[in-house]
Amino acid sequence: EAVRQDGCALEYTAEPLTADRELVLEAVRQYGGALEWAADPLKAARELVLEAVRQDGWALQYAAEPLKADRELVLEAMRQ
Repeated sequence: EAVRQDGCALEYTAEPLTADRELVLEAVRQYGGALEWAADPLKAARELVLEAVRQDGWALQYAAEPLKADRELVLEAMRQ
């Protein structure tokens, strides 16, 4: 519930929940940097990373390596 109110709370969330796509999506929509605490498979989920980058361009640094070279994601990050 805390994550739904404050995306930063993902940092203190138990590991199984950091792999919950819907929960992490809510967190990154509030605070893009919450991507840092997402489970690795979610850091490779393009749609989720795009949401994080739309909220905070700096969130791209927490994405999986292949996504850091994604043209659309990089352009979106630069717009922020």
